[in-house]
Amino acid sequence: METKTRCAWCEKDDLYRRYHDEEWGEPVYNDQKLFEFLILETFQAGVSWHLILKKRENFRKVFLNFDYQQIALFGDYEVQELMKDAGIIRNTLKIKSAISNAKAFIKVQEEFGSFSKFIWGYVDGKPIVNNFSSFKEVPAYSPLAEKISKDLKKRGFKFIGPTTMYAHMQATGMVNDHFLDCWKRN
Repeated sequence: METKTRCAWCEKDDLYRRYHDEEWGEPVYNDQKLFEFLILETFQAGVSWHLILKKRENFRKVFLNFDYQQIALFGDYEVQELMKDAGIIRNTLKIKSAISNAKAFIKVQEEFGSFSKFIWGYVDGKPIVNNFSSFKEVPAYSPLAEKISKDLKKRGFKFIGPTTMYAHMQATGMVNDHFLDCWKRN
């Protein structure tokens, strides 16, 4: 049986390995998928990514397959219903931020034609490739993540600090932080 060398952080269990092998660091240009990662990353603040992955399908269900058009219409009733759902992270501020982020996301689409065009414009449409050998070398955020975070906040986004933004950039392939010995390095 062939064994693959992966980034060490993902060797915790099969859930992490699948996420690493199938998604993490793959360039994402689809607006709905970018919004999904934005929502998941904002809910991850203060909890483990592993917990978010475990609850991901519940998030998908209650946030209507991450349909930002529908989420933008959520009001107090939906917030209260979501607060009752143990299948997600029940945090009123994060739930409300998902709604305001959906509205801000739509405004960015209207201004730039797509959120993808806007966000990928920061890296000229292609991933930044880093050369890290271990987790301790990977920064929590970067100057670029700080810049994007500030811009998004000016546009009305919530729970999008530089650390959250850098995680989003990693997840959606804007930066390639796969370790040098990882099979996913292309």
